[in-house]
Parts: sequence; C-alpha cells; structure tokens
Amino acid sequence: MRLLPLSLTNGGGRAVPLLVAALPWLVILALLVWAPHAMAHGVSEEDRSFIEDAKGVHVIPYIYLGAKHMVTGYDHLLFLVGVIFFLYRLRDVAAYVTLFAVGHSTTLLLGVLADIRADAYIIDAIIGLSVVYKALDNLGAFKTWLGFQPNTKAAVLIFGFFHGFGLATKLQELSLSPDGLLANLVSFNVGVEIGQFMALCLILIAMNVWRTTRSFNRSVLLANGALMAAGLTLVGYQLAGYTTQST
Repeated sequence: MRLLPLSLTNGGGRAVPLLVAALPWLVILALLVWAPHAMAHGVSEEDRSFIEDAKGVHVIPYIYLGAKHMVTGYDHLLFLVGVIFFLYRLRDVAAYVTLFAVGHSTTLLLGVLADIRADAYIIDAIIGLSVVYKALDNLGAFKTWLGFQPNTKAAVLIFGFFHGFGLATKLQELSLSPDGLLANLVSFNVGVEIGQFMALCLILIAMNVWRTTRSFNRSVLLANGALMAAGLTLVGYQLAGYTTQST
C-alpha cells in the first residue's frame, strides 16, 4: 500500500505546520456539516417500531435494514474511504475490505447473541478514532513519528471489531424478539455486507476518476486532513454525549 510521508509535499518540511494550521478550520467546517447529523446515526423510529414488533424470521426486511444502516453510516464510510485511499489493485482492496468485514461481522453477531455490552458513546468514539488513525496512516505519520509502520491489515481488522460492536450496541438498544433472532441477525449482517459492497463500488469509481486528475497528488494532504477533522468531530460529539449521559 502506498504511503505519503508527511514531508513529501511541495512545502517539504512545512507539511506538518501547514496541516496543524489548517486543522482548526477543517474541524470548524466539519462541525458545520456534521452537526445536524452526528448524533442522529442510529435506528429510525419507523425501523425501531418494526424491529421491536417483529416476531419470527424476517429475512428480506432485515437484509434491507442492514444495507440501509451501512449506506447511511457515515462513520463506516469515512473509514472505508481512508482504507482504500491508496489501494490501487482490486486484490488489495478485497483483502482489506474482507478483514474489515470479518471484524465487524464477528462482533456484531457475538455482541448481540452473547449480550456483550459496552457504552455506545465510547464505542462510537473509538470508531471516530479509527477514521483519524487511517488519515494519519495515509500521510505516513506513524513512520515519521514512531520510526516504524504499524501493521495496517491488523489495524483494519481490530477497528473492524469496534465497528461491528458499534452496530451491536444499536441493536442492543432495542427489544429484540428471541424468536428468529439468529436468522434475523445473520440477515441483517448480510444486508450490511451488501450495503458495504454498494458503497464501496461508488467510492472506488469516484476515487479512480479522481486519481486520473492532476489535483489528486496536490490534494492528498488536504483530503486526509479533512478526513482527520471529520473523525475528531465524531469523537468530540460522542464524548460530549458520554459526558452528558454521565451527569
């Protein structure tokens, strides 16, 4: 996977100061864009009513709900954008996305079926941090700061566990009927994978078009800075929610 060292810009060693200087403005922009929605990512009232009233196996509706949750899950989509940002070969994309899918499928099913619980705000804050991590990774920050490159595949798998746990916490907030629970959960997870595939196709098309333009290399720092700002914004909102909940 291609990495962009922080010093590899027209500004040379000025890349980090420029990023630091631009970050507050990017955070402000992200706040303005995400503020109406950052706390709303969850299950709609209509979907909540269906899930809580449903008894028995409902394969198609749960596939639809899983796909809907993924394509509207901006935290998952932001992480996917970061993951594939410098992946040019389809086999590399497939490898990383498969690891992510294995991670979030495992904890989604295990979290609900085994009733493993954690605070939803903390899990969602960690999901926000996964976006920040991937932006920094794309800029080669860890190699620059730590002197070594963390295993990116292991990181994607680990963060996949947290993303799946985030999905589980959303379902745990509902009164799920034990009748047909396993089949419905598997259907929901299949829907998540379908939604992820659909979103991934659109992201790849957009990325491939962008990569053919002259602006791509010039925009890498700004794009990942914006990705980082969005991740920090998500972290901030979730921690604010956790603090409010605790008081």
